[in-house]
Amino acid sequence: MLSLTKLSTLLGGLAVLPAFISAFTNPIFWEDLADLDIRRVGSTYYYSSSTMHYSPGAPILRSYDLQNWEYIGHSVPTLDFGSAYSLTGGQAYVQGIWASFFGYHSTKNTWYWGGCIDFATSYIYSASSVTGPWSRLATINKCYYDCGLLIDDDGTMYVSYVYNNNIWVAQLASDAKSEVKSQQVYSPPSDIGYLEGTRFYKRNGVYYILATHPATSEYVLKASSVFGTYTIKALASSLAAPISVGGNPHQGGLVDTPGGQWYYMAFIDAYPGGRIPVMAPITWGSDGFPTLTLVNGAWGSSYTSTLSTVSVASPTGADFFTSIGPNWEWNHNPDTSKFSTGSSGLTLNTVTVTSDLYAARNTITHRILGPKSTATIKLNYGNMKDGDRAGLVLLRDSSAWVGVKRDGGAYTVCYTTGLTMNTDWSTASTGSTTASVSISGGSIWLRITADIQPGGTKQANFYYSTDGTNFSSIGSAFTMITSWQFFMGYRFGIFNYATSALGGYVTVPLFQLDAGTGTTPSSVSTTVTKTTTTTTTSKTSTTTTKATTTTTGSGGWLHWVHGLREWNDLHIPKRLLFAVCIVEQSSFIIIVLDLAVLYFTSEKGKKYMKSPLLIGFNLNRAE
Repeated sequence: MLSLTKLSTLLGGLAVLPAFISAFTNPIFWEDLADLDIRRVGSTYYYSSSTMHYSPGAPILRSYDLQNWEYIGHSVPTLDFGSAYSLTGGQAYVQGIWASFFGYHSTKNTWYWGGCIDFATSYIYSASSVTGPWSRLATINKCYYDCGLLIDDDGTMYVSYVYNNNIWVAQLASDAKSEVKSQQVYSPPSDIGYLEGTRFYKRNGVYYILATHPATSEYVLKASSVFGTYTIKALASSLAAPISVGGNPHQGGLVDTPGGQWYYMAFIDAYPGGRIPVMAPITWGSDGFPTLTLVNGAWGSSYTSTLSTVSVASPTGADFFTSIGPNWEWNHNPDTSKFSTGSSGLTLNTVTVTSDLYAARNTITHRILGPKSTATIKLNYGNMKDGDRAGLVLLRDSSAWVGVKRDGGAYTVCYTTGLTMNTDWSTASTGSTTASVSISGGSIWLRITADIQPGGTKQANFYYSTDGTNFSSIGSAFTMITSWQFFMGYRFGIFNYATSALGGYVTVPLFQLDAGTGTTPSSVSTTVTKTTTTTTTSKTSTTTTKATTTTTGSGGWLHWVHGLREWNDLHIPKRLLFAVCIVEQSSFIIIVLDLAVLYFTSEKGKKYMKSPLLIGFNLNRAE
């Protein structure tokens, strides 16, 4: 049992710990999420990213602490920019959703997304809720290339963008459906060079435009009026990445916390996985420009944070495809009549007769979680037709897959490699099958493990299992390419296409993503819930916690839980909530001691009560 002496010592240690003990590590989220635009509304943060040819486009992520992010939707429901975006009138690889703006208009209670498509036309989408539904609001016949959005204090909307190698600002009409006027505001000198990737802000009456010199540096432009004159200063210049062999942090955005702390979030090139977000604090100098907080002259691998950590849905775990979540995107627009979800999982009917996976419709994709992760699917293949191919692909402009072929009424599981594209993204090679094994029984588990660290092996290995437990390697290790020109990083993809005739289909009752190497796949009949915190939300209070675990020197486990409690939507000053969880021998004790100064209000008048509060004590037997 835990002695009172030990308990007293542990509780006494809380008094010397600073409030809001927290830290974050870089990268913030090891997934391909480039061209970010980050926004705060209240105490919640939102993140938008480019997606090129993947549909739906412009994913939206949400966080409560800038560290833990979850997908909640997309701003562009479908890429309705021409038939090429559906793989019916050609292809649109590396086109579509590039750097774009994303923001919330509090007076209108409306979210806006806008971007230039095909270097010709700008489209604006809007929604009253960030989770949608989103719909197209306007089409503007000019290109707001690499644009940022500012909503001024009076509600006027301005867009920063790049045109003819210069920085411009456009004023939108009050309904955001047209342009009122536009003006060039900055021409970069030769010692700075070309700038793009703009973001637009206002702080303390001063206007700021962020712009990047790809792919090394970030600059800040500052002016006292929206149309200038702007002066410029470097924010980040050729800084080493906080991961091995990563690119320089650049092309990001600024965000502040309710407590007044500011951060700059950028991305780094981290191929083969893509471009991933990193973050560092900033301070504001007497000259009005932000200064990046460095560690020994470099971008830090970790920083302390004033924000309490709040867990969200885990990026790993099982997906049974009762619906298609916002962490999935199709390779080009899908044929929505040829897939379905439900209790049986994801059903993929063949849509395209082709020998080219790059030309096949309805390949659904998932970002790879770095630095190394494993995707496993269960594939029910009994309803395939002769000539059909279905499976799990490692998808980019050089690809390989493990899957099932049906030919002459017989089934084989095979490894196919050497799928490549030309520099114009047309198909150079449809690949060749280098390993195959005869199978029967109607179901198979397919697996890919991918190391996407730029300083790692950059290799993927392919496996199959006929029982869901014992996996066999198939084919040789595949080395992923690291060129940047395709922009998007490698993804896991699930596909089904015909080489002879349509009519076949497969079902996928399970997709499982594991960090590192794979674990035993979840049973399809077993409900698996993604890891989340206990979260209660109402008009009066929100309580969230996230636990981290460290090993104590005495041999037990000491869990420090740093939480945040908000009462009556008030920002509580000097709040501090700790939980101590001690496992000693066979006893499991949870003590939560709230040392915060809690402020309460009532409708009849302000009545404040201050007291340390003993939240709870629970004694149970450990399993």
